[in-house]
Amino acid sequence: MAHAEHGTGSPVDRSHGVLASGVEMFASVLMVIIGLFHVVVGLTALLQSSFYVVAGGYFFGADITAWGWVHVALGLLVGATGAALLSRRRWARVTGIVIVAVSALGNFLFIPFQPLWSVLIIAVDVVVIWALATQLRGIPAVRE
Repeated sequence: MAHAEHGTGSPVDRSHGVLASGVEMFASVLMVIIGLFHVVVGLTALLQSSFYVVAGGYFFGADITAWGWVHVALGLLVGATGAALLSRRRWARVTGIVIVAVSALGNFLFIPFQPLWSVLIIAVDVVVIWALATQLRGIPAVRE
């Protein structure tokens, strides 16, 4: 049987090329959004600390100002890593998994201050970790 060729170029390898896969782009956009959410929560804690109320006796009951700085820092890290992932930086895949896992842990510890919000962000963090982990499977290690 004859094989018809339609062009001389080789097929585009979307996992290593310029174009991000849909799942990776989804994860990176979510990371930027999560980063923005963290910054908003952190700024709220810093500028309007009376917004957050927690019952006494919480083991991780740090001052709300400290939590504000933690959220701002997490927001900047998660957002910057998401932007790096959008720019196709290979290191951002593994770094993204680690930083989003830290985001989930931070939100777990923040549950007494904002229970529903924290659980929702943890759920989105888990989706991002899944999306990034599926992109790591089958990709050879390449040093940049």
